[in-house]
Amino acid sequence: MKQGIKFLVLSILCLPLACCCNQTTQKTSSWKDELKVEIPLLGHRNWIVITDMAYPLQTAPGIKTIYTNESYMDILDFVYKEIDNALHIKAAIYQDKELSYIEEKDAAGIDALREQMKTLLGDRSIAVPHDELIARLDEVSRMFNVIILKSNLTIPYTTTFFELDCNYWESDKEVALRKKLEQ
Repeated sequence: MKQGIKFLVLSILCLPLACCCNQTTQKTSSWKDELKVEIPLLGHRNWIVITDMAYPLQTAPGIKTIYTNESYMDILDFVYKEIDNALHIKAAIYQDKELSYIEEKDAAGIDALREQMKTLLGDRSIAVPHDELIARLDEVSRMFNVIILKSNLTIPYTTTFFELDCNYWESDKEVALRKKLEQ
């Protein structure tokens, strides 16, 4: 009888743990699904960043980091196409300036990766020192959202930064509007 009561008490006590365990093992959506949900919410002044594995986990509340465990080029290709297909946003693309100076002997695979990036992005990216881009993200994330997608790449200074802007309102129109407001 005592054994039966002990078993019953233990079963009741473990029930909440079993429920919790089931919730944490549920399949979560993929980073691609998550990004597709986020894209319509993003607009000018938001950023999407694709990084190598050593990129730091930033603590600013506006920064959301997702470890994809996928290849850098697959992520870059997907993000590039998602932004290109979005009606409401376009992007200025920045890459680490240091990327151009790293030699193959110091980082195996960097030449092939640079060539793949060039094939996908063409001349659309602007080289900026890595620390300047990190500082910009820190500043931007105080007011606006930044999504960081970490890849499984282990080559340094390979970060690509997409600074989003409005796709249907050009900067010259904004300047003209601001001039009208000053009158």
